Amino acid sequence: MASVSPRAPRRNDANYKLHFRMINEQQVEDICIDFFYKPHTITLLTATVLSVMYFMFTRNDADSDDNLRVGLLVVVSFFLIISVLAFPNGPFTRPHPAIWRMVFGLSVLYFLFLVFLLFLNWDQVRTLMFWLDPDLRYATREADVMEYAVNCTAITWERILSHCDIFAFGHFAGWAMKALLIRSYGLCWTISITWEFTELFFMHLLPNFAECWWDQVILDILLCNGGGIWLGMAVCHFLEMRTYQWASIKEIHTTTGKIKRAVLQFTPASWTYVRWFDPKSSFQRLAGIYLFMILWQLTELNTFFLKHIFVFQASHPLSWCRILLIGVITAPTVRQYYAYLTDTQCKRVGTQCWVFGAIAFLEALACMKFGHDLFSKTQILYVLLWLLCLALITLLCLYWMVWYEHKKMKSFSVQSEDCDDSSAVDSCGFLPDGVSDQKESLRSSQPTKQRTASARKRFVNDNGGKRQ
Repeated sequence: MASVSPRAPRRNDANYKLHFRMINEQQVEDICIDFFYKPHTITLLTATVLSVMYFMFTRNDADSDDNLRVGLLVVVSFFLIISVLAFPNGPFTRPHPAIWRMVFGLSVLYFLFLVFLLFLNWDQVRTLMFWLDPDLRYATREADVMEYAVNCTAITWERILSHCDIFAFGHFAGWAMKALLIRSYGLCWTISITWEFTELFFMHLLPNFAECWWDQVILDILLCNGGGIWLGMAVCHFLEMRTYQWASIKEIHTTTGKIKRAVLQFTPASWTYVRWFDPKSSFQRLAGIYLFMILWQLTELNTFFLKHIFVFQASHPLSWCRILLIGVITAPTVRQYYAYLTDTQCKRVGTQCWVFGAIAFLEALACMKFGHDLFSKTQILYVLLWLLCLALITLLCLYWMVWYEHKKMKSFSVQSEDCDDSSAVDSCGFLPDGVSDQKESLRSSQPTKQRTASARKRFVNDNGGKRQ
């Protein structure tokens, strides 16, 4: 017994480390074209050295500012090359693991830039911004040149249509993407409603949060948020129901088929059914989901505080490039965080998730340091009420979603008793979605993939689809 007992923890630790590696760095299975997935380190090193030699001896280095910009761009490029060689794949493999390695590399660079920014003073930050874009010297805040929530009783079609601009489309598309990432009506609507309360409580600091009631309720919550959530969840439902059977491009003989297969490379290799809640969810999972929604609100707030404190408009590249970067790195972050909450074999968060959390808090610290004058006007009562309101709404929504999952599971168990699984198709005409899965989930609190066997012959297996 003394010789056996010390080995068990070591074996478990090895299993946990192996499981974490599988989540943090997905491997590509059944590679069709080996050339795109084999390492070409010597070839890449040779091309890199030759390109540096060419640009070093051919470009004009008379302009010192241009030298700094080009040098900085080359440093970023080389760091991305090293990212492809050294960083993990992350939880996704499509369209190619190298792309997700570069995404992780960009997030690390942004994280290091924020650390560097925190050790500068305001004059140095302004000098850096003017060096990046000299036009920022003449930039003005949107809140200084526009009026918000004026004449809210005057509702006309012209005024409503004037709000349907490129930003409204971006608002709609952003919520569609959020729904694709979160894959839960309950969580999406909770974040949407709590964000409107966030705007109300921070309106005294950010004037552009002031909106007319019809703009906030009809245009924002119902049309942009609701429409985006519906579209994203409809795409999720479609991807859950489809059959994933990937054929090698070498096995396709028609030109049209090869082109179609190449385009489908930019679609998911499989689709994982997401269930954030379970009737037997532990307090740790509920607390983790609550923290997830708080962090989401903080990231959204950072977007508005950054452009207000550092004085650049939403249309500036600093704004939309940061939004695109955060949007891209959010995809693997949400996947890794979901695995950490719901998988008992995963004992720590993924690397991309860790970097994303650090970025969110560093952005908040940067806003607090350089927006001292703005935050000195903070009304503490509003902030306390915001925290209280956010906690109450979030906890109520969490309670309702857990209750709904429990009720749905009980209904599935009743259906499974009335209609035997082995003869469900013959006697009842169909097999209800998730019957077999719900019976398994009664014995385990871990989320499993629903298996559907309907007359339309749609199925999704335990890994979210068949990988080939």
